[in-house]
Amino acid sequence: MAHTSTTEDATVASVAPSASSTVAPTRPPRGHLSGLDGLRALAIAAVIVFHLDPDWLPGGFLGVDIFFVISGFLITTLLVREHRSTGRVDLIGFWTRRARRLLPALVIVVPVAILIARTVETDLLVGIRRQAVGALTFSTNWLEIVHGSNYFAATSPQLFMNFWSLAVEEQFYLFWPLVALALLAVHRRFALTEEVLAGLVLGIGVASAVLMAVTYDPANATRAYYGTDTHLFGLMLGAALAIVWTGPARAWTTTPLWRERRTWLVAGCVVTIAALLLLAGEGSAWTFRLGIPLISVATALLMLAAIERPGPLRSVLDLAPLVWIGKRSYGIYLWHWPVILIIGQDIPTNAGTDEFIWTRIWAVLVTLALSDLSFRFVETPVRRLGFRGSLRHIVTSLGSLSLGGRRAITAVVVAVAAVLAFVVVTAPDISRTQQMIEDNQARIEQQPDGSSDATPAADASASPSQSAGEDDAKEQDGTLGSADRKADFTMPAGDEIQIFGDSMVVGAVPALEYYFPGVRIDAKSNRRWSDGLSAVTAAQDSLRRAVVLAFGTNAGTDPETVEKILDEIGDDRMVVLVNLHADRLSRIDGDNADLAEIADEHPNVTIADWDSAVAAEDLQADGIHPSLGGAHSYAATIRQALADLSEQHTGKAVTLKELPRP
Repeated sequence: MAHTSTTEDATVASVAPSASSTVAPTRPPRGHLSGLDGLRALAIAAVIVFHLDPDWLPGGFLGVDIFFVISGFLITTLLVREHRSTGRVDLIGFWTRRARRLLPALVIVVPVAILIARTVETDLLVGIRRQAVGALTFSTNWLEIVHGSNYFAATSPQLFMNFWSLAVEEQFYLFWPLVALALLAVHRRFALTEEVLAGLVLGIGVASAVLMAVTYDPANATRAYYGTDTHLFGLMLGAALAIVWTGPARAWTTTPLWRERRTWLVAGCVVTIAALLLLAGEGSAWTFRLGIPLISVATALLMLAAIERPGPLRSVLDLAPLVWIGKRSYGIYLWHWPVILIIGQDIPTNAGTDEFIWTRIWAVLVTLALSDLSFRFVETPVRRLGFRGSLRHIVTSLGSLSLGGRRAITAVVVAVAAVLAFVVVTAPDISRTQQMIEDNQARIEQQPDGSSDATPAADASASPSQSAGEDDAKEQDGTLGSADRKADFTMPAGDEIQIFGDSMVVGAVPALEYYFPGVRIDAKSNRRWSDGLSAVTAAQDSLRRAVVLAFGTNAGTDPETVEKILDEIGDDRMVVLVNLHADRLSRIDGDNADLAEIADEHPNVTIADWDSAVAAEDLQADGIHPSLGGAHSYAATIRQALADLSEQHTGKAVTLKELPRP
């Protein structure tokens, strides 16, 4: 994440002349830019709240773009000032300082998180070899794009998912100095003004924003969001601001217009940022096409107001708690996501419960503690002593120990390295959830007509009092045309039920066959409502009298398409819409509200309230798909919905048999 853009704690150095200069080399005091640590604190807080529960702050992931603006500004300020002072830029020195700032904490987080995750849940290590390579080479974003990962709807939680932004920033650190030097050479060669140079830089950012808008895919925004080429706007905006701020015009902060409008600009920026964090969800196209550029511009203006002169804004941003968090924001960002995943698996809870809130508070406390330890004992020493100095310090410390002490430490290091290597090599390639889905998909496809051939051991759906009505319905075989079929809302048997769905249904196939012997299932992973429309239309002549629809996990609820499906099914069949549950998708409440509204408008339609029925132990590690026990809860929820719909229309209570669970 872009909070690594500082040198030492939001400080911009005035660079001394080179040794070859006729002036004796000196190093003026550093100039601290007040307010930036506070901005970092607010940005990292937004990201963490989003990752704790997207419902709490749907646009919290835009905190990354706040960091990017700060990063582009600070790094470019360093480069421009050094170039103006010395006529050159010490690229090796620049990259070395970046490595000192980034690598020490990173090489601690990666192995520690892997080892702890292995003791809690092996599914957390799916793809860990790719993730570790990406983390240690700052290429996470491109590796995940090639792999086809989805940042906003991952079916398998990735331990180092958050490292994508660190990769974007490190790539910026690697290439931007070279581009900046070329632009500065053009600037000097053609005597361009700072405003023109800044305009060229901003043009790069605008081109990147346009590319994000063009490549955005509502089904999977990862390419547009992860790509370095598509996510440069904030970095370039910060860089452009740095060019004009370090020039004679001081970014026009000395003009009467700025002084007269400053208060209103600050207020507008604060409102804009707050509104975007609260409203800009990951499922909205405008978030990526307008929201990201907008929050970047608001951040740039707010940052300029904070560093330009003292005032209420700077006083707030320089509050001690915010500065403390801002200085540790890099470590906080590295640790928070692995900590959230590990604690979430170690202490399973259901979103919205008191237990869930307490686990989230615990995750925050652990993150702050680990980041503080990292800041004090890893990041700061290496930044001050350098790699060689730190290595000498370690060697000296080991040399002061007894021979037995040195041997014990060596043995521990070797043992940990061996265990780590074993864990990485033996990490699973796919999660248990994915394996279950693949096995169940094969089970569905083994049936020629896509229906279950399970042998009904007993009537698992209704009481004996309904058997006569069921026998009459079975004589119709559930497949008569609409013109010849009489609406029947008695409790359907399994062979009168047809289920269409996505991976949620696939994951629950054995339980659905157990609860509804003879059920016909048409389900595949990654389906959307539009796929459901195609499937229902294709099955029109053979639709049974009770239809269950379970879509929306992958791309949300599409009310217009749902209505088309219901038109295809007709109002003389019983229809159950299964609502959604996902701990890390902020759109779920809106999706479920849409489904409930649709059901209210159709007397023959009801909701299977999976979102309310699900318990923490009912979910796989991804927080979305049902576990073995959860599959039974899923099937039972659908059965209860059918019973409720039957009672609503017939006026007769449906007594459901209690089925033993595994």
